[in-house]
Amino acid sequence: MRALVINCTLKPSPQPSNTEALAATVIAALKGHGAEVDVVRAVDLNLKPGVATDMGDGDDWPGVHEKLLAAQILVVASPTWLGRPSSVAQRVLERMDAMLGETDDEGRPVAYNRVAGVLVTGNEDGAHHVISEISGGLADIGYTIPGQAWTYWHLGPGPGPDFLDDERGHDWSVSTGRAMASNLVHAARALAAMPLPAPPS
Repeated sequence: MRALVINCTLKPSPQPSNTEALAATVIAALKGHGAEVDVVRAVDLNLKPGVATDMGDGDDWPGVHEKLLAAQILVVASPTWLGRPSSVAQRVLERMDAMLGETDDEGRPVAYNRVAGVLVTGNEDGAHHVISEISGGLADIGYTIPGQAWTYWHLGPGPGPDFLDDERGHDWSVSTGRAMASNLVHAARALAAMPLPAPPS
């Protein structure tokens, strides 16, 4: 089983990413269940604006698209900015919109029988809003969102330290991330054993 984690931090490599640090705990849990995990740091790529799978010369999205189709599990990881998903996360969802028009050999949307979850960091509240926005988009595209397929970390309203700067709340976030990983893996296995059929015509 393969999993893909798309880190939607605004910080290009090699800058430290709080979102990457929390995602690492979920990646470890996924690997503990036997999943092979690929990681994409979207900000490092040239992801052109648009809603097509390939926006032409220099567009790096086709490579990400290939990884999406190779993975049974997707985790979209985003920081919170202004109470919303990062602009990079929005770009990723917009590019994934093209998958709505793609089907497999049995006429199913290509996101069918794949599961997805969301991971959020930020030093202000708004995590549940970000989770709902990203989860809603992924469900529209065709992903199955299991119960409690998310984790997050924040220290409440107002400015404050980041995930990498403060140990408070880590135990809860990591424990919730382990539950997230377990639910994603077991839901993916259930769909592999009994796949969703193509939508009725």
